[in-house]
Amino acid sequence: MTRKKLTENRIFKTLLALVFWLGVWQLAAGAVDQELLIPAPLVVAEHLAIIVAGPDFWAVIGTSFARILSGFILGCLAGTLLAALCSISAVCGAIVRPFIKVVSSVPVTSFIILVMLWLKYTYVPVFIAALLVVPVLFGNVSTGIEETSRELLEVANIYRFGRLKTLKTLYIPSVLPYFWSGAFTGLGLAWKAGIAAEVLALPKRAIGSGMYFSKLYLETADLFAWTIIVTVFSFALSGILGIFMDRQKKKDRKGGAAR
Repeated sequence: MTRKKLTENRIFKTLLALVFWLGVWQLAAGAVDQELLIPAPLVVAEHLAIIVAGPDFWAVIGTSFARILSGFILGCLAGTLLAALCSISAVCGAIVRPFIKVVSSVPVTSFIILVMLWLKYTYVPVFIAALLVVPVLFGNVSTGIEETSRELLEVANIYRFGRLKTLKTLYIPSVLPYFWSGAFTGLGLAWKAGIAAEVLALPKRAIGSGMYFSKLYLETADLFAWTIIVTVFSFALSGILGIFMDRQKKKDRKGGAAR
């Protein structure tokens, strides 16, 4: 099957699934017949258009993006650095690994409430997004370091590669695929956790704040609309990172072939 047919087939399946679930939504709204509980798709579409056309919409989206992406980047850096330090020092590993397990186990809501006691509400989504990304990058980068070929490391030692050269030629190529995989997973977690933090912390100009006030004022159609917005931008972020990852993999393959 050609690439064009594969693309057409994928688009057809996506549209079919979309039509199916819109039909289910419409049937559920008709069966309940209470807009407060389940508004019809067309009603939500009208509210969605009003929200998107609002004067502050893109400012809200941009501010939420800035907070969550800042947290995501900080989490990637912290998780990678901690994994590197733990691979060098057993003492560091003994100290850090229990923290990673706690972060992975405790519900994110608990962390949000605690952090709200310590930080300004504007910074809560940043901190929470970073916190949720750290264990993912820590685990993936640690695995990448452990999977680095011992035979090649021995060869590097025999030929007296310096630390910088060993890092550049062996560790980084080994770790990169694990890093990108962790970043892809971590971005989704950061987005969901960041929005959840906004819902509880209610910073100014935030998607989560819009969702909270829609619920507070019983504007269910607005709540559905904000949920659609969150979903669309989540897919968009994942798609952009996926394209970037594919390009990096192609560059890595070309670099490997050249070597």
